[in-house]
Amino acid sequence: MDIRELSVQRREGIGKGAVKRLRRAGLVPAILYGARSEPLPLSLSPTEVQRALYAHAGGGVLVSLRLPGETEARTAVVRDLQFDPVRETLLHVDLQAVRMDEQITVEVPIHVVGEAAGVKEQSGILAVLLRTVEVACLPSLIPERLDIDVSTLRIHDVLTVADLRLPEGVRLTTTGTQAVVTVSPPMAEEAVVPAAAPVAEPEVVTERKPKEDEDEGKAKK
Repeated sequence: MDIRELSVQRREGIGKGAVKRLRRAGLVPAILYGARSEPLPLSLSPTEVQRALYAHAGGGVLVSLRLPGETEARTAVVRDLQFDPVRETLLHVDLQAVRMDEQITVEVPIHVVGEAAGVKEQSGILAVLLRTVEVACLPSLIPERLDIDVSTLRIHDVLTVADLRLPEGVRLTTTGTQAVVTVSPPMAEEAVVPAAAPVAEPEVVTERKPKEDEDEGKAKK
């Protein structure tokens, strides 16, 4: 995996007020932890993050951090990116310092390859049940993604975590029996029920005596 360079600054001040001032200045707060050292508050440019993480969804990306006043860069892995749920702007970045000779665990995205036979030939529906898996490896061996070939899948077939293609030096920590992708049967067409013909309401007939009978009754009185 390539290590992307990321320019950062030490962050002065903590608390909501300091964070608001930082964001008004167009910067994003970050924290660097791990590697047997105290957490280090940082700030960085969201544009820098976008450049470094281009085509990546988030965690598992190695970055080289250049801090002012330090002669050597620090290597870290992006652990989490927090976004505003409405504006979708970057709010915070979590970074973990790593050693290149020590294994770490990271989340890696799953990439579906091919067109399932159950979709192409049986009009089934491809259902992706798992988007990422956790792996353990040296930082330099973190895969950008793990491929899973669905070409032979037919309706009701299932591929699990154990079916993922793993590069050398990478092992899964997610349970191998966990389902990743399947092909579901096509949705049954709803039966069209003909509309019932409107039922004519019965005619109510009220009997009425002829006028002559009414007159005759009056006469007898």
